[in-house]
Amino acid sequence: MYFDIDSGIRENEELTMLREQTHKFAAEVMRPAAKELDQMEPRKVAQKDSPYFDVMKQMKKMGYHRMQILKEYGGLELTPDVIHIVNEELGWGSVGLTTAIGVDSLPPAMASLAGSPQLIEEVVRPWMEDTEGKYHGCWPVMEEAHGSDYVIGMSYPHPEEFGSKGFVTADPDGDGWVINGAKSYWTSSAPCANYAFLIVNLPPHRSIADVGGCIVPLTLPGVTQGAPIDKHGLRDDPQGELAFDNVKIPAHYMLLAEPVFGRFATKVIISSTSCGMACMFTGLARAAFEEALKYTRDRVQGGKPLIEHDVTKLRLSDMFLKVETARYYTRVVLRHVSERSRALTFDQSTAHALTAQVYATNVAYQVAHESRQLHGANGLTKDYLIEKLYRDATAGLMEDGANEALSLEAAYALLEEGRYTTE
Repeated sequence: MYFDIDSGIRENEELTMLREQTHKFAAEVMRPAAKELDQMEPRKVAQKDSPYFDVMKQMKKMGYHRMQILKEYGGLELTPDVIHIVNEELGWGSVGLTTAIGVDSLPPAMASLAGSPQLIEEVVRPWMEDTEGKYHGCWPVMEEAHGSDYVIGMSYPHPEEFGSKGFVTADPDGDGWVINGAKSYWTSSAPCANYAFLIVNLPPHRSIADVGGCIVPLTLPGVTQGAPIDKHGLRDDPQGELAFDNVKIPAHYMLLAEPVFGRFATKVIISSTSCGMACMFTGLARAAFEEALKYTRDRVQGGKPLIEHDVTKLRLSDMFLKVETARYYTRVVLRHVSERSRALTFDQSTAHALTAQVYATNVAYQVAHESRQLHGANGLTKDYLIEKLYRDATAGLMEDGANEALSLEAAYALLEEGRYTTE
């Protein structure tokens, strides 16, 4: 277990117990399941008898889906520090499964913030009471024609330059809305979910900036859930396409019905999810560092354990530095974003949130790569955990948009929000 230099956290008995409890869950439940899922055919991962659903059920019993929901709706309304600790430990266990529980919580979270009393009674409260895995959510954003530019478009001065082809559209229809189009096969948990917080394009459908969001039960007529795709990393989180053919939802399921409001709200959502990504990939980075520490203590080369060679000590020191700086930067950014999001002021620093994700995922990849190198040829075999950690870290460089695109969006946000001055 790592040493936390923040004495306010280290000397807090409740936080220490929480960290130990979550770490135990990650080690005993998530890691064994993640290893099994990683080696299964994708279609079997999404089947009801898969370990995936067993982990989701156990996560529900632990209450991880209730972390950020207000207490008045049955949530836990945990502090940012608690959320960071939990997500880092879960990410240490499996980033793929942590992603699944993260997107699972988005439909009830958004419904609790912007939904009508009717929607809260229909969706949020039953979801909060679920300990059997009856509800499972996803967050369809990316499309075949729009990937990383969806993220950039939130702050880009001329979003119409990205065009309007390929959008999933939502149009008013009587007492509800009709949805058409398809989200790409990179939608996490889509093959297994039964609800979505769906990002849609609203009238007049001119550009990415005409953005909205709604709750969609995936059991409705006209919804097609594609088969899980076969991929390099994050194989323990099934991803697949979602298609919508004249899918009708009631009016109160549309949460963000005005493009101007939707654009600002989407930036809040992206800031929050970026923080979540930053926490879990900090956990992956730490896992990769620990694998290197363990391996170099055991592996003998040149007549002594690898760790006794000074060059190994230097490499471990660099990895340690990266993990520690990732933890403390992502922690303080999460505190800021959580504070502003809960205040519903829409004035969070998007630049900090995005750079937290970029920094943590870059660190996860760099540390996993260095750890794999220290493992030598053994790092290429599935007998060692680092082989999976490296593949998962690679996926982090392009999750929610390529890191280059997220960095560009952070730069646009920095300029647009005007927080950094030279006066």
